[in-house]
Amino acid sequence: MITVTSVEAQNRFGQLLDTVQREPVTITRHGRTAAFMVSPQDMQDLRDLQDARRKRGPAVDAFEAYFAKADTTLTPAARELSDEDVVRLVKES
Repeated sequence: MITVTSVEAQNRFGQLLDTVQREPVTITRHGRTAAFMVSPQDMQDLRDLQDARRKRGPAVDAFEAYFAKADTTLTPAARELSDEDVVRLVKES
């Protein structure tokens, strides 16, 4: 991702339109990120991702938050278990 100042973006706008077809562009103002330029395809991908997250609902968010919190309590040995190991251990018990 390239970064340009807002003045550079104004002066090189046509060139940046071509650049965003390959990679996003960060535009800064006074040393801080002010905007991003992305291709139409990248923008559609972002919108699709936002829509998918909205459709998940609060139950999925709560479920993921619970497991993220639970992961912090795992022992080092438990962290090394693969999904297959866990399934095998559950079936054995």
